[in-house]
Amino acid sequence: MKTLCLFPLELRRLFQSRLTWLIVGLTVLSPAVGLILYKPATASTMLSMYLANPAIAGGVVGGILFGLLSVFESDRATRSRVDVLIDAAVSPLTMALVRLLALLAASVVTVAVTMLVWLPISAGLIGSVFGGVDYILAYLLLMGLSLPMSILAAASAYQFTRRVDLSLVLFAAFAALSLTVWADDWQLCWLNPCVWALSDDFSNFRIFRSVAWMRLTWLVALAGVWTVSYLCIRQYGKGVFGSLTRNVRRVYRPIIALALLVCSGTAYAAQPLVDSSNPDQMAMTFYEIPYVEGVVCTGRSAQVFPDTSVGSVTGTASYQFQNTSDQEQNVAFGINPGYTISNVQANGVNVPFSVSDYQEYNEAMLEVTIPAVEQVELTMEYSGFPQESYNMSTMQGSTEISSEYLCLENSVLSPRLMNVLPGENGYPTTIEITLPEVMTAIPFNSSEAEVIAENEDGTKTWRYEANSAGGILYAGDYVREDIEAGGITIEFYYGRKHQAVMESAGAVDAVKSVVDYCTEHYGLLSFGTGETLKLIQSRVAGGGYATDGASLLDEADFTADNLGDASKGGGAGEVMIHELVHQWWGLGNMFDTSDPTSPWSAEGLTVYTTYRIVKELYGEDYAREHYVNQWQQAVDDYYLDFYVRNPDYLANLPEDKQLEITGNLTYVRQYCEMPLKILKAEQLVGGEESMDQILNSLFNWELDPMYPYLTYQEFLDACGLTEEDLSLD
Repeated sequence: MKTLCLFPLELRRLFQSRLTWLIVGLTVLSPAVGLILYKPATASTMLSMYLANPAIAGGVVGGILFGLLSVFESDRATRSRVDVLIDAAVSPLTMALVRLLALLAASVVTVAVTMLVWLPISAGLIGSVFGGVDYILAYLLLMGLSLPMSILAAASAYQFTRRVDLSLVLFAAFAALSLTVWADDWQLCWLNPCVWALSDDFSNFRIFRSVAWMRLTWLVALAGVWTVSYLCIRQYGKGVFGSLTRNVRRVYRPIIALALLVCSGTAYAAQPLVDSSNPDQMAMTFYEIPYVEGVVCTGRSAQVFPDTSVGSVTGTASYQFQNTSDQEQNVAFGINPGYTISNVQANGVNVPFSVSDYQEYNEAMLEVTIPAVEQVELTMEYSGFPQESYNMSTMQGSTEISSEYLCLENSVLSPRLMNVLPGENGYPTTIEITLPEVMTAIPFNSSEAEVIAENEDGTKTWRYEANSAGGILYAGDYVREDIEAGGITIEFYYGRKHQAVMESAGAVDAVKSVVDYCTEHYGLLSFGTGETLKLIQSRVAGGGYATDGASLLDEADFTADNLGDASKGGGAGEVMIHELVHQWWGLGNMFDTSDPTSPWSAEGLTVYTTYRIVKELYGEDYAREHYVNQWQQAVDDYYLDFYVRNPDYLANLPEDKQLEITGNLTYVRQYCEMPLKILKAEQLVGGEESMDQILNSLFNWELDPMYPYLTYQEFLDACGLTEEDLSLD
């Protein structure tokens, strides 16, 4: 009762302090650091730049500030030399608890004020893709929880040491560990959570769940540490050990501390979000499994039921095998490590199975023993929360499952066959998936999904046919545009939240212009079916890829910020053209990026091709003004740059500054210098028509499968030129 009575008095006293208001004011302003200096979210989506970065920066700066406030408030009585009087009036234990509650309440008020202040700013910066749910969750999880954690950590340090200087050193070291050594470990970076991207067009619940798990694990752990330090609070003139011996007499106190620490340790060890895949990226154990002799797969099917409210998956898979070996055989499947396998039956009879502890490339191996009969129908049930690969734990979010978006890849969609050869007709596959009615199912291949049932619970069941041992399925709240271009039908899918941005950028016209131009000048994309091609905008993923009949477009390439990048074009529509040209130069032909300082990359040919398309659309004067002249100006400035003329000075700078400057210089070389070199090559080989013939031959060149990259030397050889010929001096 005394605690409850003292709490409002302590809270009022805390808010009467000038130091408190200074800390609160600086914390409210701290998200601005994420707009200027500290930008841990590297993706170019609007929510990454203008929500994730400010919220994380606010958490880092605000957490440090409230840690300092906690230390100085804990030492206030000692510093004022009234600690003996206060201890006589109120138990030091009671006062410590009251002080903690007041500081926590102040942090809650500060976060609430910060959210109110930054709401209109964030909405204005983010634009049409701003969402209230993302905003609230970002500030509560990325910023809000760091303040109480810092308070607990700093208060614990003081209660252990009873010295301001040692407390500040311990707290600074703890914060520095999170910002440096632990920065690449998603479970340990308590102050600066690993959030590399937030999606504009689709939901972000998967990454928010990850941050929430990490933050709550640390919150419980620090609460346990604080409780231990609480037992060490000096009283009755005793030292730390004497006070500890006396304070543990009430058994519930150490029990609470132990329970909190055990719970946090359990949560850390049993986290359900990331698997235990072999960190060796060269490991090929699963790919070296020999095929079973005398067994082929003649067909498979799966019924998949994603639970979009919690992000889990339930499904039933069926496989038809022809076993001519006259003996039992072990069939291997790759499954997502987050799944549980049950009810495994062959021809209606339970059969033995096992799941390995070893995991590789986000898969565990399921082994099932099938009987020695010729025709076997194997069925199994699987369910769980898909885990992401340990090797990609700092870039979580790919297994997002919500009512706005999902991507189920291979063993996440259904158990993937690993050691059984296909029958004469391959792996005939039928997939059925039940989704909320607003979602569209899009197989990532040439197949077309169709609705076969509209259910009473507001869901639809989709079905499609395929032929593979695995497979990828995208689904989301998509807008579909059918575009006739290049002699084929382009099925263009993009997020409904992005519709206004796409329409203002003239996305449909850009697709048509690029496909018509590039098909005429360079040829058909190898991953088109000859009749249709799906262009699917995915949730931010760090890049795109393609397969027969479908190609992926990363949403980060089509954000409002990226579409306003003047280095890629004179307007949003021209940047859209630039990103679409990457289907030819980047996906249709790959480029080795092992040397980031080289000007040769997919960007050079992409920028050049964009210039050619714009020249055809808007005329030579427009293209020269918005492209060639800007390239030349950037290159002229590049060769006047101090660090280009004096590379020895660059080598003496701190590593982070070197990387920043080198990145900026490389950008100019790839986006400006290389297009100028290609333009010079065009003049040397006899003009645009000759260059088109050369690029056509390069695009359709049969590349070496051991090194499937288009190199600068191959470009020079095709032009009959040398590097010296393309010098811009």
